[in-house]
Amino acid sequence: MVDKVTYWIELSDYDLETAQAMLDTKRFLYVGFMCHQVIEKALKAYWSKVLEEPPLKIHHLSRLAAKSGLTDELSEEQMDFIDSLEPLNIEARYPSYKEQLMKVLTPEYCKELLDKTKALQIWIRDRL
Repeated sequence: MVDKVTYWIELSDYDLETAQAMLDTKRFLYVGFMCHQVIEKALKAYWSKVLEEPPLKIHHLSRLAAKSGLTDELSEEQMDFIDSLEPLNIEARYPSYKEQLMKVLTPEYCKELLDKTKALQIWIRDRL
């Protein structure tokens, strides 16, 4: 199981670096998308640590947290943040949503999103 945990954490770290690169280059739509990916992969690392089965092939963060038993440990603020990341995965892929998202994903909001993503990823990693 250690190899699978390492696999997911390495992917999560890579996506975190990518999110930072997207912020640095002002590609704000992809900051949100990558922040979702960071947390998704961190949750899959946690899943791999605590469960014997492979993580579900889903992108729903709160469901991954719940199925792995992590929901009970998450604060209300962390759960609210996870909920705010949910639409950034799917909606970023569809043209009809991109325009709406671009209005929300300001430089300031993206910086805050990235900071909160880093903090949550560290929190999850501390439980590995």
